[in-house]
Amino acid sequence: MKIQQSSDLFNAVVATPFGALGIRTGGALVTQMVYLPPHYAEKDAQDAVAALAAEQVLRYCADADFPFQLPLAAVGSAFQRRVWGAINSIPRGQVRTYGELAKFLESAPRAVGQACGANWYPLAVPCHRVTGANGLGGFANHDDANGFHLNVKRWLLAHEGHSEYAWQQTTLL
Repeated sequence: MKIQQSSDLFNAVVATPFGALGIRTGGALVTQMVYLPPHYAEKDAQDAVAALAAEQVLRYCADADFPFQLPLAAVGSAFQRRVWGAINSIPRGQVRTYGELAKFLESAPRAVGQACGANWYPLAVPCHRVTGANGLGGFANHDDANGFHLNVKRWLLAHEGHSEYAWQQTTLL
């Protein structure tokens, strides 16, 4: 049974193979996308922008090559936006390390990791394509090897055809 969780926080909640995705909107813009554990109840889109985002999330889940085209609110610092722009250039099925992105951006790996963790638009800005030099790395400011967020990252990478981090359903709640 799905448990209703603070549905007023989201303009839509979409059930996905890896859990749920909460969508927040404001005006004519998507203002945030949030990974949620699967016990969050689905919520129909409350406005046209939330409906567009929900549709695109489902299309991506059906086809990893689907390109997101959403009106995203401008958020984050100038540096975070540079990191997110670099992340958007990573092709589906490929990954870059925090260090590789840091070198490209003339920054530090930790700063790149913090910008990845601060991503307001997961999926639309595919931060799951950024890994550690010696493994999966963290995800969404979480690094518990068997936690919900890293299992989302594993699913997304496998969905996009990256075999090194094959999806294993371990502790997905």
